[in-house]
Amino acid sequence: MIEQDVKQKEVVKEKINKEVREEYTHDEAIEACKQYFDGDELAAGVWINKYALKDSQGRIYERTPEDMPRRLAFELARVESKFPNALSEEEIFEAIDRFRYIIPQGGPMSGIGNDLQVASLSNCFVIGPEGSSDSYGAIMRTDEEQVQLMKRRSGVGHDLSHIRPTGTPVQNSALTANGVVPFMEHFSNSTREVAQDGRRAL
Repeated sequence: MIEQDVKQKEVVKEKINKEVREEYTHDEAIEACKQYFDGDELAAGVWINKYALKDSQGRIYERTPEDMPRRLAFELARVESKFPNALSEEEIFEAIDRFRYIIPQGGPMSGIGNDLQVASLSNCFVIGPEGSSDSYGAIMRTDEEQVQLMKRRSGVGHDLSHIRPTGTPVQNSALTANGVVPFMEHFSNSTREVAQDGRRAL
């Protein structure tokens, strides 16, 4: 089984190395996507900006959503091949082409089979430490977790009910807690710092 996995990885690596990716300009992709979306420029722009295969320099390697299911099908078939009765690449492609039977989330659409960036395959997370988390240390650890997820494309939600209300006694020189609002602002600032301002709210 291990030898089979190694061989499969070598085949995938060889295919990727042999593949010469064609780069498209933004204008080329917009025009092609507009045809795919029956002239809808907004839909074309959203797909290119959020889901098309790109590298970290923003170079575009998929022209329309017709290219994307091929990438997804190849990668999903690679994983499927490890199991009995595996679906073929073509069967998977038929299921997701033009969103006929399956509509993947945004994270999987942009991340599966993307060897050009490190990206999350999940759209959203609700985060926070286990146990006692009403301390500056715990809040800063939550902030670090949020930033690491957001820079990889994920949305983040918080349950802030564990933070003490304004005026609650604390054992430091402040004497009383500031409440939840300053920490809401802190997490919002982190969202802006990681360049998601205007794209996603907490």
